[in-house]
Amino acid sequence: MPTPHTDPFDVSDVSKGKAAEMGQRVADKIDEKRGAAASGLESAAGALRERADTLPGGERVVNAAHATANAVGVAADYVRETDVKAMMTDVQRLVKNNPGVALLTAAALGFLIARTFSRD
Repeated sequence: MPTPHTDPFDVSDVSKGKAAEMGQRVADKIDEKRGAAASGLESAAGALRERADTLPGGERVVNAAHATANAVGVAADYVRETDVKAMMTDVQRLVKNNPGVALLTAAALGFLIARTFSRD
């Protein structure tokens, strides 16, 4: 019985290797920018905290602004402390545990992105 021929230059293996290499480079670039992104989020949270008490709309608006600032601060900590691989794992878990919410979020983001690019 003949043995199967294995091609040492199998195109699919080369493509998978190149894709993995490119994915790793992208992840490395994102990881390099995490500190700056976290700093930007932290700055936005600080600005919202400073202005929260002067916002019109009463106590409910002030409380909502403080809660939002706190959430943005937590997001800044998450971005600063979590690498891209761990973020992707978290996103996969979130989508698996909440498929309806994930689908609605994706649809809303798609709509907003489409509107952004369709404006003249």
